[in-house]
Amino acid sequence: MSDLKKNIPVYSIDRFSRQAGTGIQFQIEIFDQNRDFKVSYPHRHDDFYEILFITQGKGLYTIDQQQYTISPNTVFFLSPGQIHEIAVSPDIKGYIFLFTSSFYLFNKPDQHQLLELPFFYNLAGEAPPLQLKKKTEQEEISDLFSKAVEEAKTESEDQQELIRALLDIILIRCKRLYPLKQEEKAGKGRLLVKRFKQLVEEKCQENLAVKDYAELLSVTPNHLSEIVKDITGRTSTDLINDRMLLEIKRMLIHTDLTVQEIAYALHFADQSYFSKYFKKLSGDTPQGFRQSQINKTNKNN
Repeated sequence: MSDLKKNIPVYSIDRFSRQAGTGIQFQIEIFDQNRDFKVSYPHRHDDFYEILFITQGKGLYTIDQQQYTISPNTVFFLSPGQIHEIAVSPDIKGYIFLFTSSFYLFNKPDQHQLLELPFFYNLAGEAPPLQLKKKTEQEEISDLFSKAVEEAKTESEDQQELIRALLDIILIRCKRLYPLKQEEKAGKGRLLVKRFKQLVEEKCQENLAVKDYAELLSVTPNHLSEIVKDITGRTSTDLINDRMLLEIKRMLIHTDLTVQEIAYALHFADQSYFSKYFKKLSGDTPQGFRQSQINKTNKNN
């Protein structure tokens, strides 16, 4: 069986911690070739986020089928559930910060603050890495990560409070430096769209309609559709279909489920409708897409 057709492991943050036990909420450390937690690639994370800051070396970071070049002074952002794999050069160096939503949101009055960050909860291809171009930016971000690494080694009573403060500063600075598309700069309805995208991410496999998401967001379907169209230039259905297409591709590539089983898992009425839906969006049949990915992998091996 092809390596493509395998189940993708889902790891919790505990798997990446050097501390014993469970309930870990953050992990901040040096990122280099010595960092080895015996994980399989590709994989995905459950409810925790990742910030990877590369200071030296090169490689490739693949996130939901999007390939990004790894180079010095690049910051990568990863949301829960995204399938990813990484290949780096032996001289790779940098920092990696893992944190749960509960760690970040602790004592925050607005529980939707993660949605305000443009590099989390975006559909595939919409959240490229941040390239730090100025030396002052590079030094500032590097210093913040370095301070967090050193603080993590202490046993101070207020250790988590200080690390959370440093994380806040890192995220705020990256938010200011992150290049936004014009529609993301618009103020009206932006938070509603972010909440909608988050729900689409969380409930993708339930195959919900626009009216279902509108009900969850306590707005009318027409209002949701109008705001999404105003802010993004695309329809609510477009965004739902984008995420569903990504999920189908994930399952075709990374599992050995049959097309019928995938259709059932994603709550489609039947395999025939599922296949027509996929072909309409991708231009290929599910079987054809899966075989093309197998052929591509065999060619590269």
